[in-house]
Amino acid sequence: MLMGLLLLTPIWGRDHAARLPWLYLVVLAFAVALFATPLVRALALRWAVLDMPAARKGHDVATPLLGGAGVYCAFAVTVLISFDFSLQLKGVAVGASMVVAIGILDDITDLRASLKLLGHIGAAVAAIAYGVVLNVTPHWMPASAWMNVGLTILWFVMVTNAIQFLDGMDGLATGLGVIAGIFFSITALQTEQRYLMYLSAALVGACLGFLPYNFRPGGARIFLGDSGATFIGFTLAGLAVMGEWAEEDPIIALLTPMLILGVPLFDIGFVGVARIVTGRVHSLSEWLAYTGRDHIHHRFEQLGLTRNQSVLLIFFLASTLGLSAILLKDATPREAVLLLVQAACVLAIVAVLEGVGRWRPRS
Repeated sequence: MLMGLLLLTPIWGRDHAARLPWLYLVVLAFAVALFATPLVRALALRWAVLDMPAARKGHDVATPLLGGAGVYCAFAVTVLISFDFSLQLKGVAVGASMVVAIGILDDITDLRASLKLLGHIGAAVAAIAYGVVLNVTPHWMPASAWMNVGLTILWFVMVTNAIQFLDGMDGLATGLGVIAGIFFSITALQTEQRYLMYLSAALVGACLGFLPYNFRPGGARIFLGDSGATFIGFTLAGLAVMGEWAEEDPIIALLTPMLILGVPLFDIGFVGVARIVTGRVHSLSEWLAYTGRDHIHHRFEQLGLTRNQSVLLIFFLASTLGLSAILLKDATPREAVLLLVQAACVLAIVAVLEGVGRWRPRS
């Protein structure tokens, strides 16, 4: 449905020649993921890399992990045979490979949260070494280059973990990867960045190829695991940093990727503040180790929605914010303010709903 909307949108219709290679890359990555995921599932079963049922989890049977390896494989194969590697793409690829390796180790051995955080910081530093750096602080500020580096590390770590935290219901993290990838494709086309548009297509196809095994009637046959969720998050963060989303307006350039990733960014911020305010965590180590059912999908479920309804509602919220992002490009200052107010209202509604879900007793 989303790909159909993408083909019909007037923005996409500005450049008919862009459709064929974009669809080719989506289909190629989809096919590789569709083929690779059952192989990964067989390996996970053979090696007993399983997510066991527990009180805070939503599945009733042991389910294979390592699905992220299939998504990573599909993306990597598509990129390797279809792209000339730019320096920045090399940086994102190296960093993404590091988070996948860390995620696989975590799926197998259950790494400490602090070790995973250090690994994600290391992956961000690796990407920065190849020139993947935000340019958001004014040049006249003291140590602006180091501030940009610090903000880049924060961005990579935040987006990577925001997607990982939302990997709590079937299809949620992968579907958000599809939606964000599509909107990055559209905004890249708007700003004449075909390289990024096609790179986003590879991520969209890889995620779509995994969904039939994860978001299906009867429950998931395989989970993404930390390797998949962190890979999707890190790659989306890299796409955002690599792009030039507005030539003359740094505010629009900053807000465009933030709106596309608005749902996961809102969730990690809202949950982080709520845990501190309510006294559930008192230090960074406690915050890293805390595992609770207080994310947006949990709150929606506590409101009485089914798991599938919760996932679909989050998809619609992410799509609404993504539409605001693509409209920012040609908006007048007044229109841009209205779009941001609209996005703030959407997130305010979500915050109210989460507050209701927090206090509603569990059945």
